Parts: sequence; structure tokens; C-alpha cells
Amino acid sequence: MGMDENSMDYVHLTDDKVIGSYPWKGRFDLLNIVLIGISNELPEHDDKYELHRLLSTILSMGLSVDEKLDIIKSEYRIPVDDKLRKDVSAMCNLSQGIRDDENIKVIMNMHKKGYTPEQIAEIVEKTTKEVEAIIKKREPALA
Repeated sequence: MGMDENSMDYVHLTDDKVIGSYPWKGRFDLLNIVLIGISNELPEHDDKYELHRLLSTILSMGLSVDEKLDIIKSEYRIPVDDKLRKDVSAMCNLSQGIRDDENIKVIMNMHKKGYTPEQIAEIVEKTTKEVEAIIKKREPALA
């Protein structure tokens, strides 16, 4: 191995704007990252935003499983089989679980601050009985 074969490389990241722009505040010397920003609204079906629309569809909390699968099948020609249906359902249940956890946190915080179950129910769009059940289940028993 001759002297010419020794080398030292410094490989680092650059921020290439592909669609739109987002001011990346991270370090560019750590790893490769692709940032894809999606909004709450489904973008129009357009070649430029095809990936955004697919991701928005899959991750949407406002679409039912059947609506998601219909878009995936009709717009992206992805065959919808039982496995895909099960996976999309599981993902919808996961996002629903996250939303439920956030609601529980809000309910318990409002309860600690003295709001009535009726007031809490109106804010989190649940019934008073549901709110009371959540409080009863999570409130520590008096010693």
C-alpha cells in the first residue's frame, strides 16, 4: 500500500430543498434525513404532491379505514388485501389510542383545576358519564 492510497474524507449533509422549504435547525454532520411536511388537509391529487397525499391519507385522523383504503386502491392502484386492511386498521387504532391518551390528560388536568365533569365533557366532546368514569378510574383512592 503506497503513500497515495491513504486518504481522509469528510462526508457531511447538505440541505437540498426538493419541494417547498423548511428551515432545518439540526446539524448537518450527523446523518441523512428526509423531511416531509404534511398538513392536516389532504393535498390535491397531483404528481408533485403524490407522496404527500399518500402519507396524508394513511396518517389522517379524519378519514375512516374504508376511505383510506379506497384512496390507496383507486388513486395509487395498490391492491387492497386482508393484510393491508388489517395493517391500516391497526394504524388507525394506534392514532385513536394516542388521541384518547391526550384526552385523558386534558380531563385529569381540568379535574384537578376544579372544572365540573359537565364542563370537561363539553370541552373534550365526550359524555359526562364517560368523563366521570375516566376520573374515577384514574383518581387515586383516598387513604
